[in-house]
Amino acid sequence: MINRIRDIRRQKGLTLADLAAACDPPTTAQTIGRLETGMRNLSTKWMDRIAAAMDVDPESLVRSGLSAQPQVVAVLAPGGAEALASPREAILPTDVGSGGPLLALEVEAAAGPYQAGDLLWLRQVAPEDFARAINRDVLVPRSGGRFAFGRLIDRKGTMVGILPPGQGQKQQVVDNPAWIAVAEMLVRPL
Repeated sequence: MINRIRDIRRQKGLTLADLAAACDPPTTAQTIGRLETGMRNLSTKWMDRIAAAMDVDPESLVRSGLSAQPQVVAVLAPGGAEALASPREAILPTDVGSGGPLLALEVEAAAGPYQAGDLLWLRQVAPEDFARAINRDVLVPRSGGRFAFGRLIDRKGTMVGILPPGQGQKQQVVDNPAWIAVAEMLVRPL
């Protein structure tokens, strides 16, 4: 297995000292350096601490030397596509840090702005954070293992109002959902 701590740390613009201070509990830059270079064993406990500090999935810190990883090779700037001086690894979404776990919703049939084959990544939020999801697309659990999906348009007390995507849809009201998942990223095959 190849340790990717240095690559991810540099991609996020962190120094050894920055990463060491961001760990919980904080550690030293020397320890992070030893973990990066393999001079110290990277245990699952260290992987969890470092991943949380960099807001990535712990599994993204290591990879098999045989598997090819997706690469960012260019950026789209105002003047057009520009090559990077050197490609960098694309970091996949994670459920570590910034909120609850990520969930995925696969679009089987076109609805509103979503096309068949789209994969929508949503982050789960607790009831006390529902207000920050107003006017965002959300997935809401309903009784009987069902879900409601659409734009969160209203919240009164424990009830939330969802407007499904597409024309002519009626508002759905869900009372006291345990959580909602807010859309964060759309992956669309071309």
